[in-house]
Amino acid sequence: MDMALMGKIALVTGGSRGIGRAIVLKLVDAGCDVALLYHNSHEEAEAVCQSARALGRTALAIQADVGDPQSVAEAVTAFRGTFGRVDFLISNAAIGVLRPALELTLKHWRRCLETNALALNTLAQQVVPLMPAGGRMIALSSLGALRAIPHYAFIGASKAALESVARSLAQELGPRGISVNVVSAGVVDTDALKHFPNREELLAEYGRRTPRGPVLTPADVAGAVYLLCLPEAAMITGHTLVVDGGYCISG
Repeated sequence: MDMALMGKIALVTGGSRGIGRAIVLKLVDAGCDVALLYHNSHEEAEAVCQSARALGRTALAIQADVGDPQSVAEAVTAFRGTFGRVDFLISNAAIGVLRPALELTLKHWRRCLETNALALNTLAQQVVPLMPAGGRMIALSSLGALRAIPHYAFIGASKAALESVARSLAQELGPRGISVNVVSAGVVDTDALKHFPNREELLAEYGRRTPRGPVLTPADVAGAVYLLCLPEAAMITGHTLVVDGGYCISG
């Protein structure tokens, strides 16, 4: 353990599996106490907390729907009951419908926007009173915010909106000493990717075009989040950090 963030407190949404789980464990390994929000994976959330507690950290799992402002308010109230402040807010939870754009509905649009973009602003409204100067907000985006990916239309649009919201929050919260950034990940082979009808094609194309190798792991993305939490990153704000092994520069 490097313990570079010893004594800091992190709140991570979607923290029970995949990239969110990797982020929680990375921050715990660096000395953070954590609260993780999950939607319906209670057993997985508790397992992550047990791993954190085994390292001597305080860990709390809270059920919430981040697309619902009332649920977020209730989750932060529960968080406040254990932790007096939050140093790092990691907005990672996401949802989406994988269909051609012409098959998507208003319901799909609203759900993507509410969960993937609005949630960052809703969370910020709730946690800013608990966040001291030096605090960090980091949202997780994807290359679909800038590129057309099959069956990804509304998810990509919501990620583009998320990045825009993050820039506005960076401008508004800068005078409070709070930094707001985005980590945009390439193709990561998580359980979520198994739902893509073109999963094998995506992985093959990604591997072919990526200079650093064919596999991008949740730990790689978690490492970028960790970097933005370090004291040395205090003046980085309003930035989208792309973690893709060089995919975007390769033709």
